[in-house]
Formats: sequence, structure tokens, C-alpha cells
Amino acid sequence: MDYDFQFNVIWQNWDLFLWGAWLTIQIAMLATALGLVIGMVMAGLQSLRNPLISGAIQFYIEVIRNTPFLVQLFFVYFGLPSLDIKVPASQAALLALTINIGAYATEIVRAGVESISKGQIEAGRSLGLSGFQIFTFVILKPALMTVYPALTSQFILIMLNSAVISTISAQELAFQAKFLQSRTFRSFEIYLFVTLVYLVLAYLFRAVFSLIARLAFGKVPAN
Repeated sequence: MDYDFQFNVIWQNWDLFLWGAWLTIQIAMLATALGLVIGMVMAGLQSLRNPLISGAIQFYIEVIRNTPFLVQLFFVYFGLPSLDIKVPASQAALLALTINIGAYATEIVRAGVESISKGQIEAGRSLGLSGFQIFTFVILKPALMTVYPALTSQFILIMLNSAVISTISAQELAFQAKFLQSRTFRSFEIYLFVTLVYLVLAYLFRAVFSLIARLAFGKVPAN
């Protein structure tokens, strides 16, 4: 093997990688938070057992789960401008990621809600709790604790999948790597480094989610 390794390309362009990693974290965290809100709201609406509402939510879930994320991203970034709805690259990426994770979060939270026994709900009613209080404290919190490991795995997957948004020139980590590789042609060094950065980010997200679990539930739910 006659290859001259030049890892100095990494240190000379550390600012590009830092900015890309920071944007990746920002978009992933915002999409995670907004997607979780969507999931909780949708799961709450599904619990109303209204055929029209449940049908609309299920249609949304099926469309998202059975189409590639890349197509969803292109629809938001390239499709919406045809309707005179122009969205900048970073905002289009955030919107597409949020819509995507919202569908998966809805299914995960719904599974958690359905795991709550009717006896617990009846106990809440006997204590005089309102419907909102029952859903919030008797159903939602225990449900989230049950499905928390599945949610965090999905959120980490979204962070890793955020590399796809580089295709619309959202300047996150993968975009910076592609940009720098096109200028230096040091593919091995650049993508090895970016692989390690994504690995570190995945462990960082796990640590953050573990901390959130301790604060919210008093312990880390078992995987």
C-alpha cells in the first residue's frame, strides 16, 4: 500500500468540522424535542378513539414509515417551492426531520399508552382527577418511562440520519466533510475523522438522555 496519510487536513480545517458538528447537534436536538411533542399530542388524540382523527394520524404514520427519508426531505425542500412555499435548507432539514421523527414517536408513545392498565386509569378517576390530569400523570409519564429506551434509540438514529440533509446543502457535519473532500481529495482521512465524530456524538446523546431519565423518572429505564 503506497498511500501518504495527511491528517493535517483535519487540524487545518477544524473550524469547519466544529461548525458542522454544532449544526448537527442543534438540528438533531430541535427535531427530537419537536418530534416528541408531536408524538405525545398524536398519541393523546389517538386515545380519544375518534375514527376520523385516528384515521388521519394513522395515514400520516403510514406515509412517513413507508417512504424514504430522502424523498421526504426532497419533497419539503424542492416540492414546496412549487406551491410558492420556499424554505431555507437548514429549516427544510429541521422540518423534514421533525415530521419524520414525529411519526415514529407517535407509534412508540402510543404503544406505551396502551401498556397502561385500565385499573390505573380508574384509580385516577376515583381520586377525582380530570381527564387531562389522568392522561398527563397516570398515563403519559408511566408510558414515557416504559418506552424511553425505544425513544432514545430512535432519536439517536435521527441524529445519525441527519447526514442525509447534506444533499440539500444544509451545512452540517457530512456537508462539511463532502465540501472539504472536494477541495483536498483526502477522502480516507476526512471520512475516518467524521466517522469518529459521529460515534462520539452518539455516545454524547446517550449520556444526555440518561441524565434526562434520571431527572424525569428518578432512574434510567432498562434497555
